[in-house]
Amino acid sequence: MNIFKVAWRNIWRNRSRTVITVLAIVVAVFLSTVMTSMQEGTYSKMIDNVVKFYSGYIQVHHPDYWKNKNINNTFYPTDSLLHTIQNTSGITDVEVRLESFTLLSTGNQTKGAALIGINPVAENKLTNLSHWIESGKYLEPGDDGILIAYNLAKNIDAKVGDTIVLISQGYHGASAAGLFPVRGILKFASPTLNNFGAYIDLGQARNFYSAYGLATSVVIMIDDDNNTNSVKRDLQNKLGDNYGIQTWDEMQPEIKQMIQADRSGGVIMKAILYLIIGFGIFGTVIMMVSERKRELGVMVAVGMQKTRLALILLLETLYLGIVGVLTGFAISIPIIAAFVRNPIPLPAEMAEAYETFGLEAAMYFSAEGIIFIRQIIIVFIITMLIGLYPVMKAKNLKLSNSLRA
Repeated sequence: MNIFKVAWRNIWRNRSRTVITVLAIVVAVFLSTVMTSMQEGTYSKMIDNVVKFYSGYIQVHHPDYWKNKNINNTFYPTDSLLHTIQNTSGITDVEVRLESFTLLSTGNQTKGAALIGINPVAENKLTNLSHWIESGKYLEPGDDGILIAYNLAKNIDAKVGDTIVLISQGYHGASAAGLFPVRGILKFASPTLNNFGAYIDLGQARNFYSAYGLATSVVIMIDDDNNTNSVKRDLQNKLGDNYGIQTWDEMQPEIKQMIQADRSGGVIMKAILYLIIGFGIFGTVIMMVSERKRELGVMVAVGMQKTRLALILLLETLYLGIVGVLTGFAISIPIIAAFVRNPIPLPAEMAEAYETFGLEAAMYFSAEGIIFIRQIIIVFIITMLIGLYPVMKAKNLKLSNSLRA
C-alpha cells in the first residue's frame, strides 16, 4: 500500500504540470466520447428509420424475389411457416406484406411508386405507422382506402378524400387497375420515406394484384440488433433453401456502406485526439524521470529495489491516465445524457444537406456503455505503453551516473 501512496503523492509534487497533463487527457476523452456518442446515435437512428419504417430487421422472401422484386416471385405464408418464424428465439413481431410497383394517378398527374399491402393492425404494431398520419386517418382492417406518403401525394396533387387511380401488372400477367380513396397522408421524419410509396390493406392488395393468398415478404422484428445474424442463421436452419432470408443491411447495403465510411473518418479524428493524450502523458513522464534522476539514484543507493522503483513510476503514469479519464467521463456523461433526451436540431443549410441523404435533420446521441468502456480500454493501453519508458529507465538505471546528475 505504501507504493500506491508514494506514487499518488509523487504526481502532485509538481501540481501545475500534473493539472495541465490531466486537462489534456480530459479534453481528449471528452471530445472523443461525445464524438463517438454522436456517431453511434446517428447510426442507430438511421438504422431505426430503415428497420422500423420499412424493412424490419429481417425479411423472408421467395428465393428469387429480391433480384428483381417481381410480383410473380411470391409464396404462400402458411400457418406452419409463420408459426416456425414466430417461435424462433429473439423474434418479437412478424408481419406479412404484398408489395409491387404501381402507377398512381389523379387528373393529369401520374407518378410511379411502391404499393405495399399490409395488415393494418400488425403493421402498426411493427412500425407504428399510424403515428405518421399527417392528415386523415389510419386504415382499418379490410379498408378499401389508401395511405400515401407526403411528397408522393403532393406530386400527384392528392388530398384526403380524393380518389386515386392505380394501374399495374398483377400476378402472372393479370391486369391490375382500381380506384382507391385517400384515407390519410403520411409524413415521415425522413424525407426519403416521404417519396417512397403508398399502403393499402393486404386483402385489397391481393385482390388488386390477383395474388390471392400470396405474399412477397414476411417482415421480422427482433429484440436486439446485435442478434440479427444469429436469428438469420436459426431461420436458415429451420427453413432451408425454400426461402430467401435477408437482414436489413443486405437489403439496404448503401446504409451500411455510409456508416462504415463515416466510421472510418471518425477513426482518424479520434486517432488525433488519442495522440494528444499519448504525447501529453509521455512528455510529463519524460520530465518526471529526467528531473528526478538523482533522486532515483539515491533511492536505489539506500536499498530500494529497481523493480519496486519501476513499479512506482508505472503507477504514477497510470494515475495520470485514470484521473484524466474519470474527470473526462464526469464531464461528458451528464452532457451526453442531456443530448440523448434532447437531440440537437440542425441549422437550415445543414438540415437540407442531411435530408438529401434521407436523414433526419437533427444530431442524435447514444449512451451505450460500450462507448465509455472503449475509451477506458484505449487510454489504459496508451498509458501502459508509455509506462514502459520509466520502467525501462528504472531497470537500466546506472547508479554512478544518477548520483552525479
